[in-house]
Amino acid sequence: MNAPAGRPAIRWLAPLVTAAALAGAGCMVPERTTVTSNQNEQGDPQRRAQVRLELASLYFSRGQHAVALDEVRVALAARPDMAEGFSLRGLIQAAMGESKLAEESFQRALQLAPRDADTMHNYGWMLCQTQRYADAETQFQRALAQPQYGSAGRTLSAQGLCQARQGRLSEAERSLSRAYELDPANPFIAFNLAEVLLRRGELERARFYVRRVNSRADQSNAQTLWLAARIEHKLGNVDGAREWGTRLRERFPQSGEALQFERGRFDD
Repeated sequence: MNAPAGRPAIRWLAPLVTAAALAGAGCMVPERTTVTSNQNEQGDPQRRAQVRLELASLYFSRGQHAVALDEVRVALAARPDMAEGFSLRGLIQAAMGESKLAEESFQRALQLAPRDADTMHNYGWMLCQTQRYADAETQFQRALAQPQYGSAGRTLSAQGLCQARQGRLSEAERSLSRAYELDPANPFIAFNLAEVLLRRGELERARFYVRRVNSRADQSNAQTLWLAARIEHKLGNVDGAREWGTRLRERFPQSGEALQFERGRFDD
């Protein structure tokens, strides 16, 4: 399911992070402020680099990857030792499908800032997207081991998704459950935990978590409503499955999930 731009959201088994999906379990993007390209252009190199990095982050969040990359280049020209610049460059390159270049950028960022947990998280997610699962696990564990790391829930969520992709459902459940304990209001975590529990046959628990998401119209979407219908179908609750499917069809009639409901493809 999608989440606000700014920090990659990754839906269950979604493709490589895009600017429209930057939140939830995915990657950490530097905080943005509204700036213009001529702001403090004649200032000191550190300020000039920071302004350009903020612009790059803004362009990236809008999906303007080439422009964002150009702004990062200007920032790094002003400050070649700017670790966050290399980290953002890695995110942009990953979104553009340039995995090798992205890896080089992340590694350079970690050379400059060896304890930066956000970069470890981003690097780990990129490695997960390219199916280098063992290396991804290493980066997630490194991030979680950093003292006073403030985004452990996000990293645990990404780790859980990566584990689920490998079929390591028991470990995925543990990671996502820990993420949920840290951030119980996050619908992305609850949704993905419910999906894992469904795959494990823990149907009542799966029902609990997906209902938490669907209890709010601003959090639910075609994916969450379809998951609820699938869980009820698996429980043998025909009326419940029909009820959720009807909601899905009424709210998202053009969605792929609505088409699956119409065709009765609950087990796909």
